[in-house]
Amino acid sequence: MNATLLRLYHSLPPGTRSLAATARGAYLRFWRYDSRTEKLVAEALERETWSRERWKKWQEDRLSYVLHRAATQVPYYRQVWEKRRRSGDRASWDYLENWDVLEKGIVRENPQAFVADDCQTWRMFAEHTSGTTAKPITLWRTRQVQREWYALLEARTRKWYGITRHDRWAIFGGQLIVPVEHRQPPFWTWNAALHQLYLSSYHLAPDLMPAYLDALKTYKVESLLGYSSALYFVARQALRLGRRDLKMKVVVTNAEPVTALQRRVISEAFQCPVRETYGSAEIVGAGSDCEHGKMHLWPEVGILETLDADCGVADPIPGELICTSLLNSDMPLIRYRMGDCADIESEGTSCACGRSLPTIQSIEGRVDDVLFTRDGRQVGRLDPAFKGTMPIHEAQIIQESLETVRVRYVPAEGFASSSSDAIARAIREHLGPVDVILEAVTRIPREKNGKFRAVVTKVKAHKLHKIPSFVPERPATSLNACR
Repeated sequence: MNATLLRLYHSLPPGTRSLAATARGAYLRFWRYDSRTEKLVAEALERETWSRERWKKWQEDRLSYVLHRAATQVPYYRQVWEKRRRSGDRASWDYLENWDVLEKGIVRENPQAFVADDCQTWRMFAEHTSGTTAKPITLWRTRQVQREWYALLEARTRKWYGITRHDRWAIFGGQLIVPVEHRQPPFWTWNAALHQLYLSSYHLAPDLMPAYLDALKTYKVESLLGYSSALYFVARQALRLGRRDLKMKVVVTNAEPVTALQRRVISEAFQCPVRETYGSAEIVGAGSDCEHGKMHLWPEVGILETLDADCGVADPIPGELICTSLLNSDMPLIRYRMGDCADIESEGTSCACGRSLPTIQSIEGRVDDVLFTRDGRQVGRLDPAFKGTMPIHEAQIIQESLETVRVRYVPAEGFASSSSDAIARAIREHLGPVDVILEAVTRIPREKNGKFRAVVTKVKAHKLHKIPSFVPERPATSLNACR
């Protein structure tokens, strides 16, 4: 929404804002669902029983189709391969390993160059990345792709958890429902078309929480979706206020990794399981927790590779994700650098839930959220520094240089000078002899889209080495369109 429309929206009375949200919801519902949705959902659930061999064959066929379509019908890739041929390169585009890693900046600069020749962007749905650290990227999807994607979401972020899109739900999101400076509710809007209560994550403050919690009760919300940090804050305040009248069926986290502490507090506050999901606007990779707490990848969405830091230490960071579109062949992103770190489990790993979908050990956050030591080692998330009985609500580590680390923290009851010493000691145990600056705050600053970054580093990373993982062997030459 541009600035003029946003100001107009903010000027509307609350009831009219909800009508506007409902109109927008009806438009989104048209793009996301139709009479075939339940059939697509059932097919997605049925595929979860496929054997690994059947999944492998399906991905190979689908990848072959996507690579051929990209190389011959997508302007950017066609020009890349034409240039390679003129230089004498005879490598086959049928093999994923022959494609270069694609950086986000290239897509951001000219997104239309990644749309297939037989598609028209004016007839497609325009999506945008959140733009946490840079200008958002525009992405296009056909109506067919949009509906296939939302059928997968319905199957694996709702049906798995005993809810449907027809149930009332709430989301704590990054849209500005009212201007940031407003201190009077409502900080939310009701979207009747999607049965959705949209709550601003920008107005979460202790003194405003009774109004938020009352809204969840008033609108009879049955499930919650949102950033892990926002849901954790709301859960803490619900417990502080003694609100035991907000029992949900499930709380689903997205956009940020969820810690064990956050999961425990959210579950206690809303008296329900907490499920983590992974995905992106680019829809090149996705995953969701099953009832056993294991995150399963969705093979229909994309192929994931990892780049391992290979730093030769006992606690190396997980691999950086490199993803290839399978679902969206109309704007395919081939070997796209996501900027996230993950720990993908081996192909033979099974889950007690019985689903054949591959599993992922953990999503560790962004690659640029990695700390560096003076001797060149890379260290991932520093959860151990804040585990145990550390009396803090949340913390953010900022590596300003190889010599200096700043720790912003929100102290909890019982925080003392000994707690400060313990934090500094834990940081030095992982990074060596660095200066640790401790800064107590009432709330960790969020990004412009409302996301919380647990680690921020201003030290540049060294180049990572490629180690493939969860990638099919050389794809078949069949060009079947498995859509």
